[in-house]
Amino acid sequence: MELPEPPSHLVERVHGLAELDELVVDCRACPRLVEWREEAARVKRRAFQDQEYWARPIPGFGPSDARLVLVGLAPAAHGGNRTGRIFTGDPSGDLLYASLHRLGLANRPQSVWRDDGLRLHGVRITDPVRCAPPENKPTNAERDTCRPWIVRELEYLRPTVRAVVALGGFAWQAVLPALAASGWQVPRPRPVFGHGAHAVLPAADGGPALHLFGCFHVSPRNTYTGRLTPAMVDELLRTAAVAAGLDPAMS
Repeated sequence: MELPEPPSHLVERVHGLAELDELVVDCRACPRLVEWREEAARVKRRAFQDQEYWARPIPGFGPSDARLVLVGLAPAAHGGNRTGRIFTGDPSGDLLYASLHRLGLANRPQSVWRDDGLRLHGVRITDPVRCAPPENKPTNAERDTCRPWIVRELEYLRPTVRAVVALGGFAWQAVLPALAASGWQVPRPRPVFGHGAHAVLPAADGGPALHLFGCFHVSPRNTYTGRLTPAMVDELLRTAAVAAGLDPAMS
């Protein structure tokens, strides 16, 4: 049987962000992730028995001229893997999009389905791993296999992006080599993740620098325990938006 073409080859075929988003949904490079995302679509949660799951890789979401990029971990098996859009249809997305709406960076606070009319203003959201992994834990090999997608995405966003927020330690560790491959210089020693962590990455070509911020992941594990509150998310995203040159609401 012919092996699926790896992302490192597939990304060479695209000539823009829209083409990249169209191509990524057909990726089958990681057998374990393909099996899991499709199994989750067959064995649905009871609440979603009448829904047809997306069950494919998830492209980034947001405008092609975004100034702020939010980087998560991977789609949730019954969230993005079901709805077809990143951070959509699960508690993590409920918190994140509500915060973006309060800051004037989204046109509505709810995110329930890929065609629900939600729009982001100056913000794009993406993941370093595009398929739902078992137990929300992709392997290092799966992360590295998937990396060309986010590298190429960041390359297309380079003319406008000025700040990146890594949502969680996995995203922080995954995005640093992606940023280095996309044209920014990562400091040595590498900056350490933490909520509110901030590093400035010079552009390798002498262009505008990039602000990298760390934020605890917006997962129920953090929010239900009080480790991360909506006010903390609002404050962090507002700081990152200002660094990106956006004008978030200040209420």
